[in-house]
Amino acid sequence: MPTDVKPSAVVFDVGHVLYDWDPRYLYAKLIADPARLDWFLANVVTREWHFQHDAGRPFAETSAALIAQFPDCAELIAAYGPRWLETIPGSIPGMIELVEDLDAAGVPLYAITNFSAEFWPRFVRTAPVFARFRDVVVSGDERLTKPDPRIYALAMRRFGLATGEAVFIDDRPENVEGGAAAGLVGHVFIDAANARTFLFGCRAFG
Repeated sequence: MPTDVKPSAVVFDVGHVLYDWDPRYLYAKLIADPARLDWFLANVVTREWHFQHDAGRPFAETSAALIAQFPDCAELIAAYGPRWLETIPGSIPGMIELVEDLDAAGVPLYAITNFSAEFWPRFVRTAPVFARFRDVVVSGDERLTKPDPRIYALAMRRFGLATGEAVFIDDRPENVEGGAAAGLVGHVFIDAANARTFLFGCRAFG
């Protein structure tokens, strides 16, 4: 990466960086027995099953296939789609304030997120912070998921970013590595204080 290029923009991940997410938040309301809840999340509505939505598969298909496999859980599985917003309890502490401060400082903001094309419109209506973002690449729309190199290349083109011009913050090291390979300045997310220090207290925007 050229050493004479200083980042001037930030590209965020969404889940576990800007907003918390876990199917447990929904199903803890629906399954009273802790052991049954753990079994259900480990074997039925798993994160691997959910990832199909991020890759572009519709809930109608994924739920039908899962119900065929676990017919005794049909009602619980069917609840996932209409009640999906209940898997997001709120923002990660301090991150909305960080986004607001970056925006106030004139820093261009973007996002690349592994997110269902069906669920994203519902979610974004509850998250006014995204009005501060110039563009968001949603994996379900593109049928490309991080860390596929193609999603970073697409984002760089859409955002109009050249190598070294933006910091990319994601909680998964493999996604950060993928972004770095595409020309983004990668930073693995730990918490808001760490991200703020990196962005404002080091070479990125200091």
